[in-house]
Amino acid sequence: MSLKDEETVAPAPTSDIEEPYSIFTQGEKWCIVSLIAFGGLFSPLSANIYFPAIPTLAVAFHKSIELINLTVTLNMVFQGLSPMVWGSISDTYGRRHSFILCLLLLSLSCVGLALTPTSDYWLLLFLRCFQAAGSASTVAIMVGVVGDLSTRADRGGFLGLASVGPMVGPAIGPVIGGILADKLGWRSIFWFLCISSAVCTVVLILFHPETLRAIVGNGSIPLSPIYHPVVPIIGRDGRRRFAASTTALAPKNKFQNPLRLLLHVDIVLLLVITGIVYSVFYGVTASIATVFHDTYPQLNETELGLCFLTVGGGMSVGSLFCGRLLDWDYQRLQRTLRAEDPSVRQNDTSGAADDAFPIERARLRLLPAFLAVFVASCIGYGWCIDKRTSLAGPLVLLTGVGLVVIVIMNSIQTLMVDLIPTQGSAITACNNLVRCSLGAGLVSAIQPLLDALGAGYAYLLLGGISALLGPLLYLVMYIGPRCRARRTRIEEARKEKEREKERAREKDAPPP
Repeated sequence: MSLKDEETVAPAPTSDIEEPYSIFTQGEKWCIVSLIAFGGLFSPLSANIYFPAIPTLAVAFHKSIELINLTVTLNMVFQGLSPMVWGSISDTYGRRHSFILCLLLLSLSCVGLALTPTSDYWLLLFLRCFQAAGSASTVAIMVGVVGDLSTRADRGGFLGLASVGPMVGPAIGPVIGGILADKLGWRSIFWFLCISSAVCTVVLILFHPETLRAIVGNGSIPLSPIYHPVVPIIGRDGRRRFAASTTALAPKNKFQNPLRLLLHVDIVLLLVITGIVYSVFYGVTASIATVFHDTYPQLNETELGLCFLTVGGGMSVGSLFCGRLLDWDYQRLQRTLRAEDPSVRQNDTSGAADDAFPIERARLRLLPAFLAVFVASCIGYGWCIDKRTSLAGPLVLLTGVGLVVIVIMNSIQTLMVDLIPTQGSAITACNNLVRCSLGAGLVSAIQPLLDALGAGYAYLLLGGISALLGPLLYLVMYIGPRCRARRTRIEEARKEKEREKERAREKDAPPP
């Protein structure tokens, strides 16, 4: 055999190499998730950093506080609506471009806000809507990226890290906004957002690879240059190893209306649970400044802003804790079921969804205990405020509220991605729509509620409403497998119909 022949037959075919669910190494996955967590920071940051400047803006624009608060309301409306569009776009046309365009829209809108004349109040309203349209969608796309990279077995940990950015925003936003507005003026808030989001955009352009499985499969499918990062170092070795792979190809996603997800009973129940928990949480945090100002008048504005750090600290710790908890409990339940029935599939690396595995039970069985802690913390916080206890009391309870609420929301968010992994961004958009709608309603009602009932009974009422969600968690665990089986049957019937149409087209096609 000649040297030329040896060179021809020596390389082993890549089809003989077992393909992983994703070609990215574990370290590369954590790197990608860290990048998108940085981008996801801007969704809550752009909303919360604005709050300390509201009185200053009222003076500058010669408008009442109520009219300036209208910019907050419209911002929340677009926070709920815009991910419905961008989430579906990213599920169809790719994560990388969608993420970059959202941040670019945020950065440009902040330039306009920083230059808005104080005589043009309408322009402030208009640009705040565009700001929300760019920033709010980053979280939905972020969850879609996590769904692309992870299997059920490790999805909790990745989603926990990705959520750190969005959870830190509400804590540091008011602090940064207060300092900037006090030292440099209200326009500096928008310049800060413009510069920081532009930096994040450049980082993503340089390093963030495309991950949508309908485009890249497990990451090994060759792509046109427009999908490549400028510095394609993430996944380089994996792409080289599986360059000739064909089994990684995935069917293209068609653009789907995210509102159709609301036709699934189990999804609706999960959205209701997270929506109510989030609205109660937002009712607590949105009133912190007012409640603490009345209860502890010795606190100045800077000290009031620092009080928000307790909530953000609890949420940040809860994000990381929740991820590890979800992965640990998933694997624990899997081992238990495999001991009882060896046919239970071990899907840690394949990414295949085992319909017989009780994924609802794996994600939700610990949540009733966390919900009880959330209820107790909310009620305890209300009575601490009502009885004017030491400041340490409500601050400790706020930390507990932040820690527990993120465990509840991340667990349910992870489950929803598990149930419909091909529409991770769209389902997050639906979640965002429900949460923002309920949250906006409760924020508008919390002050009248506090005035009418007092802090103790007001938060007792909100805690009682949250307690009613416990039975819904058990209901989802009960009906979830039936809903999944129905979705599987419908999807298989749809695919079979498409195959029949394709066979009919081939049969009717003229011979070459």
